[in-house]
Amino acid sequence: MAVDGIVTDPSLKMALEISKQTRDQASQLLELVSNQSPSSPLSQDFQLQISKQQKLLLTYLAQLRGYHRDAHVGARETKALTAEARQEVDRLHLQLQNLYYEQRHLQGEIAACESYDHKYQSLPLIPVEQFLAENPQHAELDEVALTIARIDHEHSERLALEEQRQGLLKKKQSLISDNKKRKEDLANLDKDLEKFIDAAKPIQKTFEKVV
Repeated sequence: MAVDGIVTDPSLKMALEISKQTRDQASQLLELVSNQSPSSPLSQDFQLQISKQQKLLLTYLAQLRGYHRDAHVGARETKALTAEARQEVDRLHLQLQNLYYEQRHLQGEIAACESYDHKYQSLPLIPVEQFLAENPQHAELDEVALTIARIDHEHSERLALEEQRQGLLKKKQSLISDNKKRKEDLANLDKDLEKFIDAAKPIQKTFEKVV
């Protein structure tokens, strides 16, 4: 591939053009001098041509040195920008790696949470169809919200059952206490009856003698 096809920067293209013109001018100057016989005296017209060609060559060289200086400064600036860009790329690459590791960590945490044996999964919740039939206001909830609502429903039901159990337990304790009191009363009545019978024995003997 030709150099012109590789170089795209306008200033570098201009430098290449000036370099070509400088080379051509130097070749013309050398050819002009070579065509002059060393033994022949230099005419004034020839000396003017040489001087003109030399000035033109020096002009091209001055322009070429300017473009070279600009290209050198531009190369240093480009090198500095490239270094900064490389540092930025390295920083972004490191950041990307950190995000990748964080993603893997979060994926591991999510997998652990998904595979965790949650206690709510062992709760004897009523079927979803039955729950929605009894609570149609929850029909539009998503799966998570619906599960929470079912757990809350189960909790309230258990609280109500616990309240009933406590009430029945108190009633049971009251019945046991009443039965105990009645047993005690019956036992006291038996004792009183025995005392009455013992006290009535002399009277019964007196009646037997009279008879």
